[in-house]
Amino acid sequence: MDLAFSAADEAFREEVRGFLDSHLTDDLKRAARRTTTVFADKDVAMRWQAILVEKGWAVPHWPVEHGGTGWTPTQKFIFAQECAKAGAPGLIPLGMRMLAPVLFKYGTPEQKREYLPRILSGEHYWCQGYSEPGSGSDLSSLKTRAVKDGDDYIVNGTKIWTTHAQFADHIFCLVRTNDTGKPQAGITFLLIDMATPGVKVEPIVTIAGDHEVNQVFFDDVRVPQANRVGPENEGWTVAKYLLEFERGGGGAATRLYEGLKELRAIAGQRTAGDGSRLTDGRQFAARIDALEIQLRALEFMELTTLARVSAGGSPGPESSLLKNSSVDIGQGMETLLLEAIDYYGLPHANLISLNGHDDPWPAPDYAETITARYLNGRAASIFGGAKEVQKNIVAKVVLGL
Repeated sequence: MDLAFSAADEAFREEVRGFLDSHLTDDLKRAARRTTTVFADKDVAMRWQAILVEKGWAVPHWPVEHGGTGWTPTQKFIFAQECAKAGAPGLIPLGMRMLAPVLFKYGTPEQKREYLPRILSGEHYWCQGYSEPGSGSDLSSLKTRAVKDGDDYIVNGTKIWTTHAQFADHIFCLVRTNDTGKPQAGITFLLIDMATPGVKVEPIVTIAGDHEVNQVFFDDVRVPQANRVGPENEGWTVAKYLLEFERGGGGAATRLYEGLKELRAIAGQRTAGDGSRLTDGRQFAARIDALEIQLRALEFMELTTLARVSAGGSPGPESSLLKNSSVDIGQGMETLLLEAIDYYGLPHANLISLNGHDDPWPAPDYAETITARYLNGRAASIFGGAKEVQKNIVAKVVLGL
């Protein structure tokens, strides 16, 4: 297994760095630094997406005929690395990274013509309707129902923790169309226009003070059967395919290395009760070093996975290992950052940085978003596949238990 990058790959890396130097503006980087939630602010993400679309680099994982770059897996990995190092805002993955691959595989020609160009341009902004009250990790127990009526479905029910539903104009949903047999066998995948009568979005403000998630209600919402993706009652298969892209992507190690730099820099400025720097104390320094050891292991897992994919293989159960490892490291860093800033970790301090406010901040700039990031990051071990579910996958597929 060769983990070294070729001369051509390194030349590509320099090309990416040159592009980022000239197109990633200071205000975009500043907005990315102030992001306290899973996704960047819609306006920020859309600005960066427009720049990448113009360059032709917005969707490197798409087929070339639909706007993809034709890059190798290694080039995609390098691009993700350099964007993380440069501090670029993340693109909203719901349409481009999650729904689009589903449409490539299961969508009709009409659905591809209708939705793919608008996902790429940003004309359509999607959210995901999977979880429900009481149906999260046990998603097959979902109760939102779709009943046929002529050429339409009539949808009733609710979805919860729906990220960015307050911005979205479309939602892809799992709905129940059959109650007989296994629960997974009666689920269908639908595309719904959020402007349809009967769709209502209610905000959920988190303990971090962020409005990121919502509850979406469907009250006799009429959806054309032409908006079904895949066969009726086989949406579970479609949903599992989509989740491969929600949990994949790679490049987490690079982002976490940038976080480690931030942690060391802040800890080097902060003092303990005796006046010594936090990094001079054995206990705190040892906890940072332990995170770096875990991070190096994560980086090696990513590189070995990249080598396997580049050779024509698939990520396999490593996606579950990578997800859990990256979350554990990220939450560990957030904990140490919160400890390091001490009394500057006031609840809701991030409200100053929300909605474009530039009010005076009565603390060091580095402390501005740490509390909100810590609070928001607690959910990372649940969304995108709960930690316990990922452990079950590893136990079954890797250990044969």
